[in-house]
Order: sequence, then structure tokens, then C-alpha cells
Amino acid sequence: MGLLIDTSAVVALERGASSWEDALSEEPVAVPAIVYAELLVGVRLADTPERAASRQKKIDALIARAPVIEFGSEAAERWAHVFADLRRAGTVIPSNDLVVAATALNVGFGVLVGPGDEGHFRSVQGLRVEVL
Repeated sequence: MGLLIDTSAVVALERGASSWEDALSEEPVAVPAIVYAELLVGVRLADTPERAASRQKKIDALIARAPVIEFGSEAAERWAHVFADLRRAGTVIPSNDLVVAATALNVGFGVLVGPGDEGHFRSVQGLRVEVL
């Protein structure tokens, strides 16, 4: 087992909800490619060069600890399956979070989310959700 880190967990950690040492268990951890992309948007949209550099430094430290997991054809197949199941149930979750969930299921990991952001992840059958 292991955990994929959702953007909501990274944001919560940045805001001081916990430290990386406390948040990351002994399990393997990784970052889905879509989360990496979302974090990089935060760098690009920073209001000062200093804030951009600080965010980039944090991302680099995270990626050194938790490698990026690509979204390939197998994860895409899992995404289609999860999407269809959720659609049949009348449930919709944010598209990027659906990518996170499908990637986690594809590699047999759970998802680490920030406080209060787990509800829609819990609608994905078979997905283990850990809250910071």
C-alpha cells in the first residue's frame, strides 16, 4: 500500500495543519501528475517572485520525497471505469480529483487529502482515503 498526495493535503500542510514528518507515514508516497501540475500553477500565479520561488522550493522538496506518478493508458482505463460508475450513481466529482482517484486505484494506493476535502473521494468505490 501507499498514498498519493492530493493538492488539498499539500495546501493544508503549507498552511500549517501538520508537518510533513507527521503527515507522511511509513507508507510509500507519491504525487499524481495532475497534482504536480496544479502545484506548478500555484508557482506561475504567485503574486511575487519571492512567493513563486518559495512555492517552487517546497514543490521540489516534496518531489524529492514523493515521486510523480504519470497518468498513462492503464490509469485512463481506470478513470473511464470510475467515471462510468459515478455517473450511473448520479455522482460527480471534480475532474482533476477523478484523475487522482483513478491513478491511486491503478497503482493500489490510497489518497491523502486535506481536512474537509475527502467527501467526494469517498464516493469512489474501493478508494482508501486518509485525512490529514
